[in-house]
Amino acid sequence: MEDRRMIPIHSAINRPNLFMGGDRELVMFTALLAVALIFAAQEWFACVFGVVLWTVALYLLRLMAKNDPQLRHVYLRHRRYKAFYPAQSTPFKSLKQP
Repeated sequence: MEDRRMIPIHSAINRPNLFMGGDRELVMFTALLAVALIFAAQEWFACVFGVVLWTVALYLLRLMAKNDPQLRHVYLRHRRYKAFYPAQSTPFKSLKQP
């Protein structure tokens, strides 16, 4: 009766793809924006604003990843859904509207 195999699932395979505690792509994109702002403007105010932007964005992205590491993917899938799906009685119904 005990013919089941035990297959270990390693945590490294299922670990979310995070960088510095936040979503990898969002953290690197905000870093790129902050660095581009600093080097494009070349002023002290832009440097301070870029550093503040980077630290605030990193803090918020860490909070987001702590709540749900896959939140960006969930949001992007949510954006693909339509606002309204009309009821259909059967899957074989014509998709043309009267």
